[in-house]
Amino acid sequence: MKLIYIVIDGLGDLPINELNGETPLGFAETPNLDELAGRGKLGLMYTVGKGIAPESDVAVISILGYDPSKYHVGRGPLEAFGAGLDMKDGDLALRCNFATLGANRRIIDRRVGRSLTTEEAAELSKAINREVKLESFPAEFEFKNTLGHRAVLVIKSKDVPLSAEISNTDPAYERVEGMGVARAEFEMVLKEAVPLEDTEGARRAAALVNEFTEKSHGVLDGHEINRRREAEGKLKANVILSRDAGNKVPKFFNINERYGVRFACLADMPVERGISRLAGMHLIDLPPPTKDVRADSALRIRKLMENYSSYDCFYIHIKGPDEPGH
Repeated sequence: MKLIYIVIDGLGDLPINELNGETPLGFAETPNLDELAGRGKLGLMYTVGKGIAPESDVAVISILGYDPSKYHVGRGPLEAFGAGLDMKDGDLALRCNFATLGANRRIIDRRVGRSLTTEEAAELSKAINREVKLESFPAEFEFKNTLGHRAVLVIKSKDVPLSAEISNTDPAYERVEGMGVARAEFEMVLKEAVPLEDTEGARRAAALVNEFTEKSHGVLDGHEINRRREAEGKLKANVILSRDAGNKVPKFFNINERYGVRFACLADMPVERGISRLAGMHLIDLPPPTKDVRADSALRIRKLMENYSSYDCFYIHIKGPDEPGH
C-alpha cells in the first residue's frame, strides 16, 4: 500500500465579496480536487490549537505526527538543517528575510516585494559573510540565503552558550510559549532583539543579533546589486529581519522506524526539508520553483514516479498558494 500525503500550503482563505461570497478555492474550477473529495473523507482540524495561527514549522511538525510542545525547538534550527548548515546545542539559529529598510528604521517591505532573485541573494550573502565581523562577544556566524528573500543565520559563540530566549527583529511575528505566531497587527519598524530572560546567554544572543543586523545593513545598503536595483526602480534588499531563534538540535523520532514504512519527501522550502531530514525521511532533490506552475508540477510528478517503487509514503509539500495567501 502506498501513501501520498500532499500538503497544499496556504490554500484556505476567507469568503470574498468579489467572488459572490465564495472563497477563492470554492470559486475556482478544481475538477481533480473535486474528484478526490468525492471519493474520500473530509474534515477540519486545528494543527496546533484554537486561535493559534502557527508558522509553517509548527504546523508541519504537528501534521507529521509530532507534538510541537515536545519537539519544537524554534524555526531557526529547522531552517538551518534544511539549508545544509550544521549546528550544536548552544549555537543560535534564526530564520531570516532580506527586506527593504527606509529612513528612521521604517520597513518598506518585509520581503523586498518578493522580487529578489535567488542569484542576487547569493551574492549579497557572500558579501555579508566576507565583510561582517562580530565583535561584541567572541563569536562567529554563517549566513546562507535559501530561496528568493529567505535566508538563515547561525551564530556560534566561542565561550558562553547562547540562549534562544530573545525577541524577533521582524515585527510581523511574536513568540508565544516558544512558538512563532503571526501578529494580526504590527508596526512596520525594525525591532531590536531583546533578552527575554535574565541570563548571560540571552543578553549575548540579543547583542550579537543586533550587531549582525546593523553591520549587515551597512554592507547591503551600498552593495552593487542594490545600487543597480535602485537604478532600475526596484526595492533594495538592504536589511536582514530575523525571527524564531532556536539553540538546540531538534531530536525527532525516526518516522520510518516508528511506523514501519519508508518515507520520502518532495518539498522546496528549507523548513519542510529540514523537518523531513531530521525525521529520517529521504530527501528527493528538486530544483528551485519557477513561475511556470505547470512545468513545476510536471517535474514534481515525474520525480514522484521515478521514486515511486522505492518508498512507501511520500510527503509532498506544495508551497505555491501560500505566497498570494499572505
